[in-house]
Amino acid sequence: MGAPGRRRFGKTGREVTAVGLGGEGILRTYGRHAEANAVIMEALDQGIAYFDSAKAYAGSEDYYGEVWRNRPDLRASVFQASKSASRLHADAELDLQATLQRMGIETLDLWQIHDVRTFTDIREVEGPSGALEAFIEARESGIVRHIGVTGHHDPDVLSHAVETWPVDAVMLPVNPVEEVLGGFLDTTLPVAREQGVAVIGMKVLGGSNYLVPGAGVTPEVLVRYALSREVSIAIVGCSTPAEVQALAAAGRSGPLPDDEAAALVEAFRPHARELAYYRGFR
Repeated sequence: MGAPGRRRFGKTGREVTAVGLGGEGILRTYGRHAEANAVIMEALDQGIAYFDSAKAYAGSEDYYGEVWRNRPDLRASVFQASKSASRLHADAELDLQATLQRMGIETLDLWQIHDVRTFTDIREVEGPSGALEAFIEARESGIVRHIGVTGHHDPDVLSHAVETWPVDAVMLPVNPVEEVLGGFLDTTLPVAREQGVAVIGMKVLGGSNYLVPGAGVTPEVLVRYALSREVSIAIVGCSTPAEVQALAAAGRSGPLPDDEAAALVEAFRPHARELAYYRGFR
């Protein structure tokens, strides 16, 4: 079977598996410990070594914490990420301490400034008492190895962050709808590549809204589409071990051929704007 292929994580010198376990799905719940544990352990068994989370994702950090406390031997082999949506320095610091405590770990591989939507967000984060400084300090102190930024609303806002903040990674939506709409894939992604910033693809299945199995639009096809767009990794939230197995299989299959990717984009073209629910269009 083998693990999903590996890719360079930007200029960090690290490598990650081509696919990672997203923080949505079963992980974005409370009190479903056995199911969450089954999904995390299946990911580990499948050779997936990138795990996404966020302070905002319900009990997700606690679910990971149960695994790492029970199996500390597994922690060193994985790339654990989380996020803080706090815009101010002091609040972000508190978020990081809470994340480490919940996860039962001393070091986070990637800590991300979460869901940057507007230039008002940008000004707050990079201002004199903004969160950006807390992220930089956490990396300098070694509490986090790398820092990043995430966004799925405005490509111009996210591109500004990638160009001007000293981040190691950016998380952005990567799916056929985005290729139709433009912005994230033809502007932000190339900027990130030029800067050596790792690119994490999210919204790969459009929250499962993009699945049309009868027309051949399966999770595997959408994951393989994302892998064809020069990302460092594609992440997908999973609710069952079977979904994890499908994600790992897509990672092993590798990128979708160019002609199939182009046909997929054309299939989504008539509906792209209404399908981009996460962009907040009015």
